[in-house]
This record gives sequence, structure tokens and C-alpha cells, in this order.
Amino acid sequence: MRAQGHTHNRKGARGKGFGKGRAAHGSDRPLYAALDLGTNSCRMLIAAPHEASFRIVDAFSKSVKLGKELERTGSLSQAAIARTLGALQVCATKLRRHGVKRFRLVATEACRRAENGDAFLKQVTRQTGLKLELIDPAEEARLAVVSCAPLVDPSASQVLVIDIGGGSTELVWLDIGDVPPAERRAAIMKLQLARKRGADIALAAGHLRVVDWISVPLGVATLHERFSDVEDRRSRFALMSWYFEEQMAEFTPYIDAELPDYLVGFQMIGTSGTVTTVGAAHLGLTRYDRTAVDGMSLTGDEINTVIDGFLGQGFQTRIGKLGIGLDRADLVISGSAILQTLLRIWPTDRLSVADRGLREGMLYAMMSADGVLTQEDG
Repeated sequence: MRAQGHTHNRKGARGKGFGKGRAAHGSDRPLYAALDLGTNSCRMLIAAPHEASFRIVDAFSKSVKLGKELERTGSLSQAAIARTLGALQVCATKLRRHGVKRFRLVATEACRRAENGDAFLKQVTRQTGLKLELIDPAEEARLAVVSCAPLVDPSASQVLVIDIGGGSTELVWLDIGDVPPAERRAAIMKLQLARKRGADIALAAGHLRVVDWISVPLGVATLHERFSDVEDRRSRFALMSWYFEEQMAEFTPYIDAELPDYLVGFQMIGTSGTVTTVGAAHLGLTRYDRTAVDGMSLTGDEINTVIDGFLGQGFQTRIGKLGIGLDRADLVISGSAILQTLLRIWPTDRLSVADRGLREGMLYAMMSADGVLTQEDG
């Protein structure tokens, strides 16, 4: 969706404003929107800048299962396309109602991999008016890291950000030991990733160094589909864990994982439905509470205890208490296989749980580029 008559020339701008006049929330502050169409879900946030962060004005999230059967067929199914178009029409209506002037709308792994991905995105524009940007894995990884910038521990020198999505998992390892704690958030906001792994990249700011990054083409949905014919849950879990680890053999920190000083000052930050579900289960929540989960820390033992519970006989009951439908329960298992694999490779007693992702990363990036955020940490 492009501007009628003109296009923003500010960095990060992605299209026209909807509606006219003052935004529907009644404030003079501009509204920003970020939409993330993934393999399993369609999510959107509409927000206004507030100090060093933002205040959410409206939100939308729906499980559309866009990538269902993609692993088997190589294409997006007509049923999945219909579900997704319905969700995107709701998003378009919200954008118009709020008169949003500044936004970014992205599609990720399912549309990258599907043979009919480009045709689907053109269909989206025709039927909803939304022009979705197909981002590459490097940009997906960068946005995930930007969203987690406020959660970086001041005492950390090595940070691994993991984003377990529906169709892919992004890992970004940062060396921030030479960046003063007060400057780390700003440095991460300016993060750059080479579009091609192994290529030289400029330092983002203040001596921040990207040790390596990787996008593993396996997420909770695609990994589940690959091993869905294995009936025994623990056997399926073990196979998924083994297969995922095989796909990250070229990741430099994986190669160096056994070096004795590699985990000094190490912090792992996890952003995904899997990680937040594990956090909620650890807290014993019967109704999800973002304020309790976002930013909490978990030890490896606490995570393993929760995952062992997921693999036990009371799995469906345990998932049901979290308010997760049984249609998503299997995705919790595949996501847990990914998470436990990473913890086995890089043991840690401080995994930070982030209930945030590409949407928040896009909002932070746009607002930071526009200079509408204060500089205080928060």
C-alpha cells in the first residue's frame, strides 16, 4: 500500500496513511502500526510513542495457519489463503479506522518458501489494499533483536537472541562487552546484519559486534509437520531436537560452544510463543498475563521441568490450563524441542522471556528513526 500522491522518504517508512484527520485515539501524537504475517499467525499492533517506548492503542492476533501443509506440498493452500485474507481485511479496517499514517507490514517464512507466495501477496493487495513487504531472514532476525533491546542485562557481555517462529528460527549472537551499558540499547537499535551470512558487516554502534547469525528454516509448525507421523510424543520430541540441531551446524557459536570462556557473561533472550508459554506454565498461570511473563527470567532447570511436564501423561490438561487450544498444543512440543536443544548447547541460568517480536521491533525501529522516543532505558 503506497501513499496517494507521495511516499514518505524517511528511513523505515512503508506506505500511505489510512483515513484522514486526527487519529481515532484522540491524541496529537502520531500513530504507528506494525503487522507481522508469519507461518502460523497474523499479528498487528497500533501504538503511539510514549517516553522510551510506546503505548498500545489497538492490537490484533489470529492463528491463520498460513503455512499448513506447506512442508508437504510446497504451496499455500486455498483454505489457508482464505483464512489469512479474512484476518488481513480486519487489519486493514483497523488501520483505516485509526487513521494510521506510519506503518510497516511484513510477511516472512511461509511466503518466502511457498511456490505461490508472490501470487498470494499480490492477491492480498488486490483484495485488502494492503501491500505486504516480503522480508529476508536477515531483516527478520534484526527486528527480533531490536525488539529485545530493553531486556539486555547490564552485566551481560555475550547475548544470544532466539526467535522461534512458525516456519523458521532466528539466532543472533552479539558481543556487547565493549559497549557501555548506558549505550547498549541505542547501539542495538542501530543493529545491522549482513544480508548474506559470512559477509563483512559494519559495527552497529559503540563497538557492538555481531558474532554470527543464522535463520534455521524450521519453526514450530514446519518442524511439527515434518515429524507428525511419529505417534509417541517423546520419540517425536527427540527426533525434532536432533533434526533441529543438525540444521545449525554452521553457526559459529555452535562450533565454539565448548570453549571454556564462551559463556562468561552470557545471557539468552527468547522471544516466541513457545518461550512465553513455558514462562506462563512455570508461574502456574491459568490465564495468560503479559505483565507477569514479559521480562521474567528462567533457569535451565526450571525450563526443563516445565518441558518434562509437557511430555508427560497430563499434557493436554496442562496445556488446557494455560488457555491453549489443542490445535496449538503440538506446536508447543515442537517449540519446546527447539528451546531445549539450545539450552543443551548453551546452558544458562538466565534466559530472559520476551513477549515481543517483529511487531515491537518494527515499532521501535520506526519511532527511533523518527526521533520520537526519549533516550532513557526502559
